[in-house]
Amino acid sequence: MTVLQAVILGIVQGLTEFLPVSSSAHLVIVPWALGWEFDPAYAFAFDVLVQMGTLLAVVVYFARTLREMLAAVGSGLRARRPFVDSQARLGWLILVATLPAVVAGLLLHDLVEAVFGSPTAVFTFLLLTGALLAGAERFGRPQRGLDHLNAADAVAVGAAQALALFPGISRSGSTISAGLLRRLRRPEAARLSFLMSIPVMVGAGLVGLKDLADLAPSPELLLPVAIGFLTSAIVGYLSIRWLLAYLAGHRLTVFAVYCFVVGILGLVLTWRDG
Repeated sequence: MTVLQAVILGIVQGLTEFLPVSSSAHLVIVPWALGWEFDPAYAFAFDVLVQMGTLLAVVVYFARTLREMLAAVGSGLRARRPFVDSQARLGWLILVATLPAVVAGLLLHDLVEAVFGSPTAVFTFLLLTGALLAGAERFGRPQRGLDHLNAADAVAVGAAQALALFPGISRSGSTISAGLLRRLRRPEAARLSFLMSIPVMVGAGLVGLKDLADLAPSPELLLPVAIGFLTSAIVGYLSIRWLLAYLAGHRLTVFAVYCFVVGILGLVLTWRDG
């Protein structure tokens, strides 16, 4: 992998991690469309580790919220009233929402890694993302804020996040859609989605580090990872700011249409070339 390829993939990751169009799909589609060929094991580790750049972006963007949440959780535990504060309750519910993805990730790691090598599967899952977004806009009744989040909401959104282990199913798209179906307002559903991404991306990054260490990469292979990480962090931060502002006054329809168009066009091209 060259430095230029790492920069391009870092930009792709930063743009698509938070936009509901599947970053994992685009990290498969872009090399496929440009004719880039990488070692599958290295490519999978690179894709996971470059997500750590977007993890840095979301941590920096929500630093104040995270500080308040952790302080509230600590105060609640010391007072033996862990759920009395709304910020503490949100922290515990995010932990609950993380569990489905953790379990699914441990059980399906090898299958997910194999799917990363199948453009046909990626395009098919991208159509599913489009269906989730369109369905959420059709059937969702957004009217609630995060202060009204409950355990049932956390489990539902967490289950949607577990689906996003497969490339093509957008993590932000599936979780925001689930939030809308649980009657959360669009910006609130997006904020929950972004906060939920933190523990999942930490876990995925640790797995990616292990996979990369198993490859015993040479120093020249580590440089693209570092560049991709930095690029995705910068672009990811800007993407979070833009999407939260956009969802304050717009629907998800444009992203659903994008997923349908790219998914259908990609399947046509793979069938033609196959």
